[in-house]
Amino acid sequence: MKKSLLWLVVLLLSTAMVAVFSLVGCKAKAAAEEEAAEAYKIAVIAKLSGIPFFIAAEKGAQEAADELGDKLIFQSPENPTAEEQIKIIDSFITQKVDGIAISADDIDALVPVCKKALDAGIKVISWDSGIAKEGTLLFISPAEDEEVGRMEVKAVAEQINYEGEFAILSTTPETANQNLWIEWMKEELKDPKYAKMKLVSIVYGNDQPEKNYQEVIGLLKTYPNLKGIISPTSTGPPSISRVLEDQKLNGKIAVVGLALPSAIEDYILNGTCKNVWIWNPIDFGYIAVYATHLLISGELKVKVGEEFTAGRLGMRKIVVDDPILGPTVILGPPLEINKDNVEELAKMY
Repeated sequence: MKKSLLWLVVLLLSTAMVAVFSLVGCKAKAAAEEEAAEAYKIAVIAKLSGIPFFIAAEKGAQEAADELGDKLIFQSPENPTAEEQIKIIDSFITQKVDGIAISADDIDALVPVCKKALDAGIKVISWDSGIAKEGTLLFISPAEDEEVGRMEVKAVAEQINYEGEFAILSTTPETANQNLWIEWMKEELKDPKYAKMKLVSIVYGNDQPEKNYQEVIGLLKTYPNLKGIISPTSTGPPSISRVLEDQKLNGKIAVVGLALPSAIEDYILNGTCKNVWIWNPIDFGYIAVYATHLLISGELKVKVGEEFTAGRLGMRKIVVDDPILGPTVILGPPLEINKDNVEELAKMY
């Protein structure tokens, strides 16, 4: 009888222990699943919705988020204004995202709301078009500003034989990267070899194709002897080229600037535009998410010389602490797009 009772006790204890271990295992599994579900929430903000450059950037951002196991929220304003971006950033603060990466419509106006995000523990970076360093931890620049500005003046000069009037079609007067490039254009123009060239006007199309179109029409009316137009924004050269075709001015006015291969392909192939430059927007979105993720996780320290691995893009480095934009990473040099490569590149972006 005693033995039977003892065996019964042992059996009950064993059953209880199995139940306990099973419960512990279930809780551990649930905790692991919950941790996986709590991946970093990264918000990426572009300057304007519907722009092919930013549509391509979203693809790269999603690619990186998928690799890292993060949740991506990609949002753009309907109009390229600081006020609209501020509303978007405020909404992300309310949602308690872990990181925000912004292509800024205004270098200074976004600083207060970005500081608010930083104070809330959100990691904030800027990419493509920067925010003043007081409102961000890191800036990812498309290329060296000096290189972009000087390159575009050299390109238009070669096409107009270093002589005549030219104009610039930019985005908005507040856009940081455009303004920096334009300042370097002016610096390049100080070289005596450009003595017979004259920058007659800078106009702004707000990255909207129809406004770009109207601004170019205005330039042609005001400056009938115009020889070239530089547009350091991806929506610009296609708009300029469309005007020149409509006005039967193909080949008579040089078109230089930045543009996506898919947007400028037809105009390059028919000779309206000789060449433009661009960096891969897919890579841009990709590195923006990677850098934000590494800042959130603490794997990336913000100091000059710090290196980090950005997935398939390999090693990148914080190369300078810019006096205006703060610690800066360079995506890479721009790629020239011409008749030799535009068809192949247009299949990609």
